[in-house]
Amino acid sequence: MIISRSEILDASILIIDDQQSNVLLLEQLLSEAGYRRVVSTMNPHEVCALHRKHHYDLILLDLQMPGMDGFQVMEGLKTNAADAYLPVLVITAQPGHKLRALQAGAKDFVSKPFDLFEVRTRIHNLLEMRLLYRKLEDYNQVLEQTLQERTAELRESEARYRSLTELASDWYWEQDEKMNFTKVSGPALEMLGIRVGPLLGDTAEVPPAGWNEAERAVLQATIAARQPFLDFLFHRVNADGTQQQFRVSGEPMFNRSCRFIGYRGIGVEVIPGN
Repeated sequence: MIISRSEILDASILIIDDQQSNVLLLEQLLSEAGYRRVVSTMNPHEVCALHRKHHYDLILLDLQMPGMDGFQVMEGLKTNAADAYLPVLVITAQPGHKLRALQAGAKDFVSKPFDLFEVRTRIHNLLEMRLLYRKLEDYNQVLEQTLQERTAELRESEARYRSLTELASDWYWEQDEKMNFTKVSGPALEMLGIRVGPLLGDTAEVPPAGWNEAERAVLQATIAARQPFLDFLFHRVNADGTQQQFRVSGEPMFNRSCRFIGYRGIGVEVIPGN
């Protein structure tokens, strides 16, 4: 992300100092540097309300003021829940106040009497950092919204997929990451020869019922290896001697972090001549 010079000069700045001469000096300094949106107040009690209304990009704050000093102003600014970043550059003539001001949340400081070049440099650097912070916040909000929309689309697509596969198949199954069955329709359990588990309230092994054991072993190994398969042919001989053939497909499932979350598959009976 890059902040242009025009963006910096268009940033909103509030000056707070109880000395009019200091206010006029800072206003002149900022005007000559090209800043276009500079306002001031000599009443520190107004600062919090003004910042809640205008969301200044930078606040130039004198620490030593009667009635309400700069430390009290910063405490009040912290109550602005809409802005976690405190864009304050403190102005002080007391060297011992610098560390305390930074601990109170100020982002930088300048000393009185002013070094005009230093003041301009610190203001420029803080504004660049402030605007980058805002751009990052905006980007994160857009990213979060996009992610939520994409997640909703994926869930809708997944619901359509499940509906279509169930309608287009004779049976359908899903397993979780521990390979426990979470959804079953048709003879999936019987064909796979896996324990029914708590899904159907029965832990007994399903009888083979004429399924081809060699084919079943291949299918079980493929699923255990979390490999997809397409149109695997599976056969069964019924008790009356008739034969059935099924076409089976399956795939592993992963979440957005590429973590394995389960397996699903479908099957249809292949009718001779079709």
